[in-house]
Amino acid sequence: MTAYVDESFTSLECDILRRYFTNLDQPVFALVNLPEVVKGALFARYSRSSKSLRRLFLDEFVDDLDLKGDETVDATVGLHRAEDLYERVFVEYGDDSVAQLGGVHLACEYASNVLTKILEWGRLMAYLEQSTRYVAYDSRLPSGHYRYHRDPEILSSPYGALYVGEMDRMFDTYAALLPQMQSFLLRRYPRQIADTELLHRQAIRAKALDSLRGLLPAGSLANVGMYGTGQSYELLVMKLRRHPLPEARLYGDMILAELRKVIPSFLSRIDRPDRGIAWSDYLANTKVSAQEAARAVEMNHGLGPQPNCAQSSVKLLDWDVRGEDKVLAAILFEFSHRSEEELLDVVAAMSSEERRDLIRAYAGTRINRRHRPGRAFERTSYRFEVVTDYGAFRDLQRHRMLTLQWQALDPHLGYELPALVEEAGFSGQYRESMERSEELYWSLAASMPDHAGYAVALGYRVRCVLQMNAREAMHVIELRSQPQGHQSYRYVAQQMHRLISEQADHQMIADAMGFVDYSSVELERLAEQRRTQSRQSGI
Repeated sequence: MTAYVDESFTSLECDILRRYFTNLDQPVFALVNLPEVVKGALFARYSRSSKSLRRLFLDEFVDDLDLKGDETVDATVGLHRAEDLYERVFVEYGDDSVAQLGGVHLACEYASNVLTKILEWGRLMAYLEQSTRYVAYDSRLPSGHYRYHRDPEILSSPYGALYVGEMDRMFDTYAALLPQMQSFLLRRYPRQIADTELLHRQAIRAKALDSLRGLLPAGSLANVGMYGTGQSYELLVMKLRRHPLPEARLYGDMILAELRKVIPSFLSRIDRPDRGIAWSDYLANTKVSAQEAARAVEMNHGLGPQPNCAQSSVKLLDWDVRGEDKVLAAILFEFSHRSEEELLDVVAAMSSEERRDLIRAYAGTRINRRHRPGRAFERTSYRFEVVTDYGAFRDLQRHRMLTLQWQALDPHLGYELPALVEEAGFSGQYRESMERSEELYWSLAASMPDHAGYAVALGYRVRCVLQMNAREAMHVIELRSQPQGHQSYRYVAQQMHRLISEQADHQMIADAMGFVDYSSVELERLAEQRRTQSRQSGI
């Protein structure tokens, strides 16, 4: 039994696809023989489309490409390349740096939102995930099923019928409320004369999707495009192959099979007992032993969960009281011949005006948020504890360079009821669906704890810790506070900025974050869509 949906293509489509995709009938496949700019553009479009990658390629990209030179290529049987050099350098000498120089574009389709957080774990990889903010989940797959993970172990268990029935009802609620929410929003936000009807309806649709995405369970399916080096994929596969979730193990095997068609030598260590297998065992065993030890501590000290007592919150747990001094010393260090220890003494003697002038000079005149100061801002860091809905957490989790830890997804912390849902009069249906999600979770949790997370709706809260240096904080806070962002993570970003300024008293660092946006926006995507339309029109 498989948990994904087979796609069908015509014979002509198959002739085209097999030149560029390593298989035509699996949910995991690599892209080959295409220009890098085409692969990048394809993945970018992928994140906002409901289509599979291969179908998207046929429908929107093929007509713009010259395919004649690739007529004799068949990527589905693997690429026959000269591997002798890689074998000699990489296997014989164990040069990891070689594995950092070859990369692959890989697609993972029909992955649950539980699995996508596991796939998007590595720091040194790039990901684009199908977004619940752009893609509606009200339609069914060709199989007739809603778009959620139908795990074979759940379906064959005594809970199979309950799981399908309750998940279907959650999707039924979402599908029923989506057109009603759009109608409500059209009345609330009438079209402005300057906006086209298409532009206005797109903004309304995006707002409706934003307000209702909390109804979708974490078992909802998404497509993920990834790019990484051989070394990054090696680490990912080793993590997946011993993961307690069956879906993760299945995708780990499929990822390895496809990568071995294009970069086999980079993955030769995975099946070696003294390397990949030992590493996978280490990751799995330490997770189990740490979990058991943590549970013993919880029992001994009465640290059980506190049901439904939390609200969304952002706390600054830890910071360096001398953080700004250290950043100032790090700035001076680049342009000095003195030790940092000496420079800290110099900073202590500087006037307030001198300190501000130095920070401002280092930050410079920032024309946009992508202009960020250098690595001196990495000299101090902040550790935040965030309680937010799982939908917002998914966006924050994409910032892989920071240190991120999160607790298991379950209903303990309650859920968010969007104000717009209440205003539209849909709170009754919304609450009923969220309660259905919680009841299904508890039905599964007793005997299938690793699977129970599929039932938890994205509106339920999760607790996580984010630790980042000031330079990364500038990137995260400015990006996630922008008006087109979802209100849930905009709130998190705005609170982080306030805490850096007020609680840590790092006012100069906070002031350097000049593109933090505190504005209140009604139709979040409208301004961005206007800019996109202007660019397309050449205005």
